[in-house]
Amino acid sequence: MYNYRVQPKAGMVRFAPMRLGNSRYWLFQVIGWGLFSLINVFFALTFDKINRQFVFRLLIFLFLGVLITHFMRWVIHRVDLLLKPLNKQIPGFIILTFIIAVYIGIVEIGINKLLNLEGERNNYTLFGLILVNTFNSFIYLFIWNCIYFIYHYVQKSRKQQLDTLQLEALVKALELQTIKAHINPHFIFNSLNSIRALVDENPQRARKAITELSNILRSSMQTEKVEAVPFEKELDIVKDYLALENMRFEDRLKIEYEIDEDTLVQPVPPMMLQTLVENAIKHGISRQVSGGVVKIISNFKGNYHELAVQNTGQMNGAVNGEGFGLSSTTNRLNLLYGDKARFEIKQLNSSLVEARVLIPVNTV
Repeated sequence: MYNYRVQPKAGMVRFAPMRLGNSRYWLFQVIGWGLFSLINVFFALTFDKINRQFVFRLLIFLFLGVLITHFMRWVIHRVDLLLKPLNKQIPGFIILTFIIAVYIGIVEIGINKLLNLEGERNNYTLFGLILVNTFNSFIYLFIWNCIYFIYHYVQKSRKQQLDTLQLEALVKALELQTIKAHINPHFIFNSLNSIRALVDENPQRARKAITELSNILRSSMQTEKVEAVPFEKELDIVKDYLALENMRFEDRLKIEYEIDEDTLVQPVPPMMLQTLVENAIKHGISRQVSGGVVKIISNFKGNYHELAVQNTGQMNGAVNGEGFGLSSTTNRLNLLYGDKARFEIKQLNSSLVEARVLIPVNTV
């Protein structure tokens, strides 16, 4: 769960459900109902049933067929039937087909009576006419729905297979980049495992996770090239890192931010804040059965830029960065700022640990 005080980055693009293009849809409509007409004409010629009533009834049925199937397509997309699980799609298609078939059966009776096209069915009872018309309409609509459903199902399966192959290729590429990365390999491989689990379940979230991990890897590989980056850029990397960790911890990990926006332009050593946050999760949150909170603080304190990471947990007797695997942070601060920078870890209370860095303010 997240409690942001600073506006997060722009969200991901939402992918619209796959739908049959209008031009292709109407082409299939023309071909399908054209074949239906040819089959009816063939049997009518075979059994010498061609007459005015046959022609009128065929034209009426074609008109109703195109109109009703187009309406049915609209209903299918309106209720997002194609996006539902397969065990709900099939009953949904059958129920929708039956309801519309009954409607067509009743409408057809009215039109036949109005135009005196009842023919051999004149001796049927009203219920019998409704039953026969409904049955015939149901068969035609069921075939139409089966074709429509199968087409979308095949297209969706092909798209998912392609997405899966692309995502797996990206995952392998990230594994190769991990060799060059300067961050905890356990975090990388945990993230890759989480992404693999999402590839089939939630491809959109998997894409976002790959982007987040790529950002972290890219930043980690640039660590040796630059001495400092704007704090805003470092914060973005940390947000990506926390989003990935949130896949693993879910509701056990809560994030809070207390950021002075004026500090966003201040230079900080790259990946330093990420190291503090990673240790807060590794030595704090992961050891708590119920999880906990990680709070990131950035403000000015006199002539210093104060960065603090607070987390639920205990220090277990450790009194300096060595006990938390943060000696690299101390060394980097000494090399960059000498004795002008400060770094300390302390137990604020019985259940809260704070890692705090003071960096001289850049007034340029």
